Amino acid sequence: MVKVTFIEQDGTRREIEAREGEPLMYAAKEAGIDGIIAECGGAAMCATCHSYLIEAPNGPLPEPEPAEADTIEFNAHEPRENSRLPCQIIVTPAVEGAVFQVATGR
Repeated sequence: MVKVTFIEQDGTRREIEAREGEPLMYAAKEAGIDGIIAECGGAAMCATCHSYLIEAPNGPLPEPEPAEADTIEFNAHEPRENSRLPCQIIVTPAVEGAVFQVATGR
């Protein structure tokens, strides 16, 4: 299991465990992270899991694929340089210790 921290919309920090090989959004939904809605079920269509990557202690995560980048650009509220969709981040050991801030304004 890989440990990742989500900062919920109210500022609560929650460390969760995610299974390697699965989208990070699955672990966030399973843990009940407030603000991770995931309406499209992980298809990179809705941006209701939109989060900001605050910290990646093991080095940068892979760049977003075009579908993720397009969804962030056209559907995410207040996209930023560090915007990511956890449904598109496959959990690997490189994700260990990463910190994500759940985006607000949905």
